[in-house]
Amino acid sequence: MKELLEYRVFLVNRLEKAAQEFCEACEALDPSTKIYKEWTLHQITVHMRDVNRLVYDMRARKTVEEENPLFENFEPDEWMAAHYDPNEPMKDILEQFKSKVNDLCGVLAALPVEAWSRESRHETIGEGLPLQLWVERGLAHIEEHLLEIKNHK
Repeated sequence: MKELLEYRVFLVNRLEKAAQEFCEACEALDPSTKIYKEWTLHQITVHMRDVNRLVYDMRARKTVEEENPLFENFEPDEWMAAHYDPNEPMKDILEQFKSKVNDLCGVLAALPVEAWSRESRHETIGEGLPLQLWVERGLAHIEEHLLEIKNHK
């Protein structure tokens, strides 16, 4: 049990640090830099902010607050096609992203141990999905895009 508790502390700390590293990496580049396929850095930051807010943050919070919530599938490419604004200031996007992650980290750090095992459902993934899964997936998503930015050519 001690190792699991230590892992969850690590997870929350790493989530906050990864968000900070992501923002710093983005601030060091021009927003028009092509990073992934045809996506610019600006598009990736919007994607990160929106997927974090609409998927991982929302799922983590609802899993804590509601009894076995059901989540719909989210299509990030469709969302971007419908909502992307190329004129949105990069600084605002990054501040919103980092603020949301930091706020979630505060919530997670204050949770009782048993809350981490609260379950949710997903229309395509299935049932029995614990809070910890959404936090791990949110962190993996940040780290995936952070690596893309650091390794861009």
